[in-house]
This record gives sequence, structure tokens and C-alpha cells, in this order.
Amino acid sequence: MLLGVASVAAIAVAVPAAQAADLPMEPAPVVSAPVPSFSWTGPYIGVQGGYNWQRASNAKVDGWSVGGYAGYNYQFGEGSGAVIGIETDINYANIDGRRGNGAGARTKVSQDWNGATRARLGYAFDRFLAYGAAGVAYGDRELKRTPGGRDSKTAVGWTVGGGLEYAVTDNVALRGEYRYTDYGKDKFNLGNFSTKGSATEHRVMGGVAVKFDSPF
Repeated sequence: MLLGVASVAAIAVAVPAAQAADLPMEPAPVVSAPVPSFSWTGPYIGVQGGYNWQRASNAKVDGWSVGGYAGYNYQFGEGSGAVIGIETDINYANIDGRRGNGAGARTKVSQDWNGATRARLGYAFDRFLAYGAAGVAYGDRELKRTPGGRDSKTAVGWTVGGGLEYAVTDNVALRGEYRYTDYGKDKFNLGNFSTKGSATEHRVMGGVAVKFDSPF
């Protein structure tokens, strides 16, 4: 009798165990590694080009410029946050204009190069960056009077502007920018007389830059 009871109990225990062994195993949950947010922190170097129009020495002057820029950004936090930086650029320019001076005399105003060194302050929305910039501007200015003489100066003034950037990849960023520049006033000696001339400028630029990982 006891032997029969023990046999029944053993069978009762073995059957659920066998059924449990036949059940499919649940896969372990997969834990995804967090995707790091994009950061604007780091050095960069790029190329740019655009259109310039000036009011210089009472003449309307316009043309284009193309060149390069380089700088460094630091972003506070990742994803969205404030961005500060510094940038410098240098450009070849083909900017000129003419004005009549009466009695058949004409004055040509031209600029062959320009550049600026600026501080930048902006706010990043992940891969979008809106920024403002201000600093020191410099460039050549040449006046040529016919008949008369020619004189050129390296003008130094100030510039202010702003723009938008978008990081298409972790290492490539596109930008569009507007800036206003005041080159100040300089004195030009044109043969038998001298004159003072000032120049202000509006500029729209587009650029593409390669961003490098921050060494810090």
C-alpha cells in the first residue's frame, strides 16, 4: 500500500517537472546602450562664399568674396544648451564701384580682401545652432581717381551679425550668415589732393565646415 502511494506521488511530481522543461525559454531583455547627444564642442575649419554690398566714399560698391574660416566652440551640456566660441576668417574679394566727380573725373573704389575675428554666442537645439557674432573686421580699401592718383589702406573696424548652422553629420556642418561691417574712415592721398573716405558693408554668406572632436 505504501509503495503504491509513493509511486503515485513520484509520478505527480515528475509530470509537472517534465512539462515545465518542455516550455520555451523567455529571452532575456535587451538593454540598448544610450545614444550620445550631439555636441558642438570642438574645433572646426571651413570654406565660405557670398555677396557683399557696400557704401564706400559716396559710391555704391558690390561684389563677391570667397575664403575660409576656423574656430572653436564650447557647448554647455549636451543636446540643447548655450554655445560660446571664437572664430576668424580671411577672404579673397572682388568688390568695386565707381562714382563721377564732375569735369570728366571718376573715382574707382575697390576691395581685394577682407576678414574678421569674432566672438560667438548661441544656443543649440541638438543639431541646429542659432548664433550671434561680433568682433574686429579688417580689409584693404583702394581709391583710384582718373585723372589723379591711387592710394590704398588696410582698414580696421567692427562687425556684428548672426546665422544658423546645421550639423548634417557628427563632423560636417552647413551654415548661412548675415553680417554688418563698419570699416571706419581713412585718409587717401590721390595725386594733388587728399580725401577722407568711409565704408560700411552688408554681407550674406554660406559655408560648410569640418568639425573635429574636442581635445579637452
